[in-house]
Amino acid sequence: MSETRPANPTRLMSLPTARGEASGALVDALVREPGSAKLPVGPSLQEADPYGGDLQLALYVCYELHYQSFSGVDDAWEWDPDLLRVRQALERRFLAALRSDATTHDDPDTAVAELLVEPADGTGVSHYLRDEGELWQLREYIAHRSLYQLKEADPHVWVIPRLRGQAKAAMAAVEYDEFGAGRGERVHAELFADLMTDLALDPAYNHYLDATSARMLAVVNMMSLLGLHRALRGALVGHFATVEITSSPASDRLAQALRRFGAGEAAVFFYTEHVEADAVHEQVVRHGVIDELLKREPGLAADVAFGVDATVFLEDRLAEELLGAWREGRSSLRAPL
Repeated sequence: MSETRPANPTRLMSLPTARGEASGALVDALVREPGSAKLPVGPSLQEADPYGGDLQLALYVCYELHYQSFSGVDDAWEWDPDLLRVRQALERRFLAALRSDATTHDDPDTAVAELLVEPADGTGVSHYLRDEGELWQLREYIAHRSLYQLKEADPHVWVIPRLRGQAKAAMAAVEYDEFGAGRGERVHAELFADLMTDLALDPAYNHYLDATSARMLAVVNMMSLLGLHRALRGALVGHFATVEITSSPASDRLAQALRRFGAGEAAVFFYTEHVEADAVHEQVVRHGVIDELLKREPGLAADVAFGVDATVFLEDRLAEELLGAWREGRSSLRAPL
């Protein structure tokens, strides 16, 4: 595996292949000018499986207009009022399902405390890849994760203007680290692109969008949903705390997996960097962000707990899918590498 450090390609990807009626109508509309195309309406939105590929892809495409967008899509679509109404309908269906299926705590202290204790006999994806996984399975995992890691921390920035005082300062401090602490080559998204190149994967942004599953789309969509809505700022903070608390031990296991496969320095560095950094971030987010936010706005406690619960719920669903496929010797991707 190469240890040469490449530049992260910045080319925009084409719109993805539709996965149903709603995503099909949306993709067809976005190649035209705003106001001149028919957007998805009615049953395609109201009856779609909230976790299914059609709704999740449609929602991902809507959100992507706020990030890097797609080749050939008019920038005016980002704030098109008709498209925003479509996005709202998709969001409401997804959020209602999460509140119904994922909520298990109303106390953030209890929810966070459970994250701090790792079972001695863990059976998650990082355990599997460290102990018995094969290289092709690790490469699939990286392809799935690329949908978020190539925009790492971007969804979380939106919460900063919604915070005040010490909570704002603490959140900004963590994000500063995520974005390389002033060094472009240390931006975590760039480091992940280096990892992908080391593993002979394409590091282009959204390259694996068509290949990844609806469950991975849901993980990324939840971040954007929570980040884009001020009313969900508490849930975003709960989600971010979950990511930081669980990242350090999982990153250590993934670094061990990469070493076992003989990966290069660039690949291993992405995860070793997160072992130390996220151990510090965990403390900052728990005490500097959550505690300070709830001092100012104690009414957000249940929302913070929901953010924890929803993150665990969606990550567990993804892990179940990946491990189920791999243990049967099947690819977890819609289009195998």
